[in-house]
Amino acid sequence: MTDSNTRRPQHAAAEPETQGAAAPATPETEEGKIAALVETLARENAESKDRVLRTLAEMENLRRRTDREVADSRLYGITTFARDILAVADSMERALAALDAELRDTANAGVKALLDGVELTERELIKVLEKHGVKRFEPQKGDRFDPNLHQAMYELPDPSQPAGTVAQIVQPGYMIGERMLRPALVAVAKGGPKLAPAEAPANDNPASNP
Repeated sequence: MTDSNTRRPQHAAAEPETQGAAAPATPETEEGKIAALVETLARENAESKDRVLRTLAEMENLRRRTDREVADSRLYGITTFARDILAVADSMERALAALDAELRDTANAGVKALLDGVELTERELIKVLEKHGVKRFEPQKGDRFDPNLHQAMYELPDPSQPAGTVAQIVQPGYMIGERMLRPALVAVAKGGPKLAPAEAPANDNPASNP
């Protein structure tokens, strides 16, 4: 009886150690951890890919913007210089216009050679301007007055011509690229019949037709 009583405390002391031991990991628990890790890595990979794509898009936009600014600088960087050169072209044109055909025919050989040289210089100047993106435009009599292209100098009474149209061209205009360098100077007709309203652009969308 003494031996059995002394053994019981040993069994009782061993029981808490058995109860406090960690449970062995099951396959289901390991699979859950792996699945959670895979999910985390996939999410981080997607976020990294999104950041890379956004960075590439921003770099592409920056490249395009830089290319456009460089192209504009090359084309429009001579705007002030080109506008000053137009004054030279205008002076040549006025000098040639001051001599009518009769004076040219009666002029001696030296004067004719001088006039030919001025005309050649004017043509070459226009070619050089066109080479650098400066193009001349000249409205026609009867064209509708366009404030984006024309500058009205005065009104010219003309009952035979619709009011609000170009009655006379005072000075041609020039464009540099897609920008206005100098509008054409014109006289606008007045006193004639009312100008018909501009036609609206045709609607090619059949869905909008009744």
